[in-house]
Amino acid sequence: MGIDSECLLFRILHLSLFNKIERSVYNRRKRKLFSAQNEIRKKLVNPFYEFEDYFIVDNMLLEVCKLSRASRSRICIKSFENSPNKGYCASQSMKYYSYKLHTVCSVNGVIGNFDLQKASVHDIHYLKDIKNQMKDCVLLADKGYLSSKYQLDLFTNSNIKI
Repeated sequence: MGIDSECLLFRILHLSLFNKIERSVYNRRKRKLFSAQNEIRKKLVNPFYEFEDYFIVDNMLLEVCKLSRASRSRICIKSFENSPNKGYCASQSMKYYSYKLHTVCSVNGVIGNFDLQKASVHDIHYLKDIKNQMKDCVLLADKGYLSSKYQLDLFTNSNIKI
């Protein structure tokens, strides 16, 4: 439908005869179904990944708010483990209050794995998760993912070359 706003979607659905669900109920059900959606996504991606040997891993910032408002922000702070925090981006020479979204995609652009971490967590820690999800491949990564200790661990346990 080309709708990228949940608010706009519910305005359009309100005009429809099929609108039998409130927005809060919809969001609650969507959160409960995340693990099922993730399993479906993995099953859809597997045929594309079956004959792939090369993958790209990278991350991007998901800024929660400007750094000047970070101390007043109440977004996503229910638990310390899941809350955003301050980090530093060396390529842009800036500090930020956000999350990091790590993704692994094939050379053809099919996203297979992703993870959301606090901004202050170093990129190499995402490689621990990749070790359990992939094997027998080559990962193309930037300098943030380079660590001789993790490279050796990935190669010996899962035959993954970085």
